[in-house]
Amino acid sequence: MKTLLLKKREVGRLISITEVIGAVEEAYRAFSSDQVEQPDYIGIHLPSLRGEIDFKLGYHKAAEIISMKAHSGGFTNNPAEHGVPNSMGTILLFDARSCALICIMDGSLITGLRTGAAGAVSVKALARKNARTITSIGTGNQARMQIRAINEIMKIEEIHAWDSTYETSSKYKADIEREFGIPVIVASSKKEAVERADILITTTRGKGSLVEAEWVKPGTHVVAIGTDQRGKQELDPELFRNAKIIVDSLSQCTEKGETWHPLNKNIIAKDDIHGEIGEVLLGRKPGRESDDEITIFDSTGMAIQDNTTASKIYRNAIANYVGTFFPFFEE
Repeated sequence: MKTLLLKKREVGRLISITEVIGAVEEAYRAFSSDQVEQPDYIGIHLPSLRGEIDFKLGYHKAAEIISMKAHSGGFTNNPAEHGVPNSMGTILLFDARSCALICIMDGSLITGLRTGAAGAVSVKALARKNARTITSIGTGNQARMQIRAINEIMKIEEIHAWDSTYETSSKYKADIEREFGIPVIVASSKKEAVERADILITTTRGKGSLVEAEWVKPGTHVVAIGTDQRGKQELDPELFRNAKIIVDSLSQCTEKGETWHPLNKNIIAKDDIHGEIGEVLLGRKPGRESDDEITIFDSTGMAIQDNTTASKIYRNAIANYVGTFFPFFEE
């Protein structure tokens, strides 16, 4: 048996955004069907002037694949001092029947791809069918990934964008209009942008509520991406009081997602959470039930998304003879 090595450029050409959306749907269904073992991730904060590295582990029982992703970030001095990127990802895939290492792949693209696809999956399941206008609070790389994925499953007529720096949002406007031909309006205020949204996407590293509850019009679908640990926050907790709340993982979102904030303030109780998106995809819980309800998708990100996405890349690599096999094990 040999192990397959896949570099970043190879990973990038081995999967389409449509395939990633399918892989993320598979992940959510598996998670809500007790087909996943997924321990809490481990995060190591390294000494000052460096960053952090996280390890996420997942076992997909039906596919018999175990994945482990290591992802680092915040190493701003890396390019100059070490000649490597400031953020890196590596994914290991193991055949669960033997626990043999079958693939080592660059994981730096996968987190962005599967997080963007998560937003698209939620739009398919929860947004109004006549939704056409998107607002993006935050205009970094993940904001672009959200548009790439959502553009695959609906017609976007207009995007309103806001960021804390005008230069960043202006670059976002130029990039999106060039790539998709979708008009982007850079808003002069968060309020102005939010009030226009049929679908509201938040992708910031916010440390306090950026979106006030009264700005969000009835019928809006909110894709809350930025909050994945304590200390981060993007939404006014009051927004949750009368919304339909759907999470990727009940345990994660109530402990370190956006949903933790209204729970902590006793605005909602755990019983007020409608369910996991996997339950909606499986038909066990209804999705949107009226054009007036506000739906919130709280996405903290899960190892099983990395697992199903990386597994699809691995299968595509085998089918297309991409990558380099090497003998990792010796008898």
